[in-house]
Amino acid sequence: MSVEFIIFGVLLLGIAIFHERMLRVAAIGTMALVLFKLWVGFDISAHLIHESRLLINLFGLLLGFALLSKHFEESHAPERLLRHFPKDWTAGLFLLSIVAVISTFLDNIAGAIIGGVIARRMYQGNICLSFIVAIVAASNAGGAGSVIGDTTTTMMWIAGIPATAFLKAFIASGAAIAFSGVIASRTQHAYQPVVNTVLGKEQLDAARLGIVGLIVLGTIGANIAFDFPALGLWAGILIGAFIRPTPWGELHYALRGSLFLVLLVICASFLPVSELPAPSWQSTLGLGFASAVFDNIPLTALAIYQGGYDWGVLAYAVGYGGSLVWFGSSAGVAISNIFPQAKNGIAWMKEGWHAAVSYVLGFFAMLFLAGWNP
Repeated sequence: MSVEFIIFGVLLLGIAIFHERMLRVAAIGTMALVLFKLWVGFDISAHLIHESRLLINLFGLLLGFALLSKHFEESHAPERLLRHFPKDWTAGLFLLSIVAVISTFLDNIAGAIIGGVIARRMYQGNICLSFIVAIVAASNAGGAGSVIGDTTTTMMWIAGIPATAFLKAFIASGAAIAFSGVIASRTQHAYQPVVNTVLGKEQLDAARLGIVGLIVLGTIGANIAFDFPALGLWAGILIGAFIRPTPWGELHYALRGSLFLVLLVICASFLPVSELPAPSWQSTLGLGFASAVFDNIPLTALAIYQGGYDWGVLAYAVGYGGSLVWFGSSAGVAISNIFPQAKNGIAWMKEGWHAAVSYVLGFFAMLFLAGWNP
């Protein structure tokens, strides 16, 4: 095993143990990797320049979606939506389904954050970790079969893989959400049922809701036109500042989590993952578990270069697999900015066990119904 993997393994262990000091641990681990790479003659500056577009885009999205979520919350749209929700445990399952649908045409970060904002109103902030995990899992599941719903599927689409190749991932996503959603929704209902006393009393702020739509359209447009969604997102935020005051104070809460994920992506990019195992459904299943701790963007890039995969199966694996650890996907990091209790890797895996089980169930449901077709 290379020194880089040992350092990265110690970093992940440190995050799991000292989750309350996650940013400091990530910074120390990044520095250790940088010093080792410099010692072996690695060109750090050239590497960071090569990765800068990805890092800037990721950082911009994480911060920008924090503002989007606040605009959405202050529009009072969540209260209006909740009028149409069931009043029993199925309300949670209904919300998770909405999150998955949103994430098919938005980045999964936005899907998770919008779901988190609505959930906070549904349960007056008393949300168990099991349901938080389910929100992240639903957002990652929704993006797995859509070329505009997740960065990894967008990468494969740009590489020339037709959009129809990813549709089979929805089979796996549906099965995964059905299992994970029922377990988490029942757990949440036992922990805190839906609160009806505050629903629908506030007047809808159409202007703020319009800003949310402007940010969303800007994000999608910039992603299609420039492969740089953060540019459109921030254009929407700045235009919206002329319509309603921007809640800039939210950036203070999102900054630490955003920096943490950027450092983690930098560390993952230093790892000498020069080749992947031969493409098969077994190795693809393993890549899903690997994407929980490794950045799935370089994993996807390597898979595209290698070729020979069933791209729908791969899209589900690297997309949904990131749900198994809170920092395994950008959606997990973003929602941890709303719910700080999520920043505990051991508790996440313990309370969110249904995400790991649903990943495997969804994977084999897809194989059984659609097969492995590289």
